[in-house]
Amino acid sequence: QVLLVESGGGLVQPGGSLRLSCAGSGVIFRIIDLNWYRQGPGKERELVASISSGGRTNYADSVKGRFTISRDNAKNTVYLQMNSLNPDDPAVYSCHVFVLTHSWGQGTPVIVSS
Repeated sequence: QVLLVESGGGLVQPGGSLRLSCAGSGVIFRIIDLNWYRQGPGKERELVASISSGGRTNYADSVKGRFTISRDNAKNTVYLQMNSLNPDDPAVYSCHVFVLTHSWGQGTPVIVSS
């Protein structure tokens, strides 16, 4: 059974930074693609960033240049470094993998407020 546990969310001022982590078990991160999604209040879930097993990254246009996804295969962990956070970024951020079926973490909330 795949288990994903996110951490690192919280309250940050506009322009601030946060680093999210997602630790996985029951799956070998090294051989799969890893994704970060977010769902803001009243919004649909959105793919924010992805990183392939080979390290290729993709980002939503809304976060390009501000967010960086990375992975540590030895720790079975994927990260999302978020810089220059703005009022469009508050959401619950969840990591996602697909291994025969979709698996999601419980999510970690990000609040941007002064």
